[in-house]
Amino acid sequence: MPNRDRVSTVGGRDDAVRHPIFARYYARLAPALDVRAGIGAHRAELLAGLSGRVVEVGAGSGLNFSRYPAGVREVVAVEPEPRLRRVATDAAREAAVPVSVVPGVAEALPAADGEFDAAVVSLVLCSVRDPDRALAELRRVLRPGGELRFYEHIRSEGAAGFLLQRTLDRTVWPRLFGGCHTGRDTVAAIGAAGFVSVSLRRLRVPEGGVPTPVSAHVLGSARRP
Repeated sequence: MPNRDRVSTVGGRDDAVRHPIFARYYARLAPALDVRAGIGAHRAELLAGLSGRVVEVGAGSGLNFSRYPAGVREVVAVEPEPRLRRVATDAAREAAVPVSVVPGVAEALPAADGEFDAAVVSLVLCSVRDPDRALAELRRVLRPGGELRFYEHIRSEGAAGFLLQRTLDRTVWPRLFGGCHTGRDTVAAIGAAGFVSVSLRRLRVPEGGVPTPVSAHVLGSARRP
């Protein structure tokens, strides 16, 4: 049954990150990309087997909400962009598990230490202002042994690809795509943040065709010690 009665938008300090033009087009185009580029299948794999209380950071328009398994007791979805947060709130009403959509930024999560059994990030660490601080916050709000699930686009393994990414990140790409950076070394950052038991597989999205600056993806998990 859709979760119509247990969704809430929690007030408090407005840690808004405003990208109104990007947010408008992302909310419209992302569902189609989930199908055409196969991202929807990766989202489903990302969330499979989760249980307990989950924090999702950078929830965007809420595309993950319908894919959470029944074992999840509650999802607290943090989204700083106001337009996307409104869309996510609507999506939460249709989720099969309880979802609360809250304002906040990854670098200062509105949660207590060790509050969650799992944390989820998908296509968000590319755009946070301080990825190291964001990962420290994710570790903080996880209980000992809690699991981080991540699905991100990352630095190209080829020299030419990374040179293109670095050029784009220093010029137009973040301005056009809501603060996104194409070439962050997210895998190394997760390890440096103190997460252990890192397990991952590298993907190319989409699988065929001409690669783009954001074709190198990684899907995996890690744990707080």
